[in-house]
Amino acid sequence: MARKLIDGLSKPAIYYDLELVEDFETLSQNATWVLENSIDKTIVIDEVQRYLPLFPQLRALIDRKREAGRFILLGSASPDFLQKSSESLAGRIAYHELSPILKSEAESAFIPQPTHWHRGGFPDALLAPDSGYWYQWQQNFIKTYVEQDLSAMGISTTIPLLNNFLRMISHLHGSLLNYSTLSNSLGMANATVKRYVEILEQAYLIRRLEPWFVNVSKRIVKSPKIYIRDSGNLHFLSNIRHYEDLITHPIAGASWEGYVIEQVIPLLDPAIRPYFYRTSNGAEMDLVLVDGITPVVSIEIKLSLAPALKRGSTESVADLKTKNNYVVTPNGGNVAVRPQWVHCNIHELIGHLRTLKLIAE
Repeated sequence: MARKLIDGLSKPAIYYDLELVEDFETLSQNATWVLENSIDKTIVIDEVQRYLPLFPQLRALIDRKREAGRFILLGSASPDFLQKSSESLAGRIAYHELSPILKSEAESAFIPQPTHWHRGGFPDALLAPDSGYWYQWQQNFIKTYVEQDLSAMGISTTIPLLNNFLRMISHLHGSLLNYSTLSNSLGMANATVKRYVEILEQAYLIRRLEPWFVNVSKRIVKSPKIYIRDSGNLHFLSNIRHYEDLITHPIAGASWEGYVIEQVIPLLDPAIRPYFYRTSNGAEMDLVLVDGITPVVSIEIKLSLAPALKRGSTESVADLKTKNNYVVTPNGGNVAVRPQWVHCNIHELIGHLRTLKLIAE
């Protein structure tokens, strides 16, 4: 994508990949000289986390010529990378998270929703010629992450235990995150489990969705919910090889919930924050979109084709006071099921959110 981007620039560009020995040596030995002599070019540095001492040198070069987009830095979001870049380039850097391919993007390539839901949004997995190839790709991806990337990010444990850790999280997908349960099941210290969860979140493998507190007088659930962000990763960890197996699997409902959430959140305007809502008396909402301190949209996610609302949903809306409320199912239909409630699918939901100006343009 970076190469495609620089092909369209109006000025020359240079691309360095720090996984290549020659590029690494060029920048590690002569970075200041090399980059100073390219002051009028756009410089793309891939796998930049492999040479963190570069950041202080970039700061000096940026200050000599302040121009947006002079440097495009690509790399994994390791804790060291984020810390060094924020310390050295404070006020000089903007971060952009590149999510897996979204349903709205897959539609333009005529990839059907069942395929996208089952396979997830990583390009090679999504475009696999068959389920066997998809499964092998997922296996290689998880193996690479477990054995290389995650250990480099600060997870120092045995590979079998880390594999068990990921599979435990897949079983908790869509549930409240209980660190003690994970700790006891894996025989790990509570503090270690918390740190590992934070690293997995920073690596964009999982999402912790925080609860919204609308009324302090109510007994509000305080724990976040945990999701594996890519549905393909989730289905591999759950050993679901085919879409036909997914729709009859016990995890199908939770998988659909996480899938819908991941199609919405990356599109939101940065000012809009996502939460869930749950109280001890049964009020519950899968996704609540909040503008500042005001809930503006409530979203109930159902795999069932019947858009019937439960008491917990109506009680949540009474608490949240949202006027725009949606039940999202695979088929949808944009049908009003009761006042201020619309039954829709993901595509229709995104259209409503765009009309409400909650989607970043």
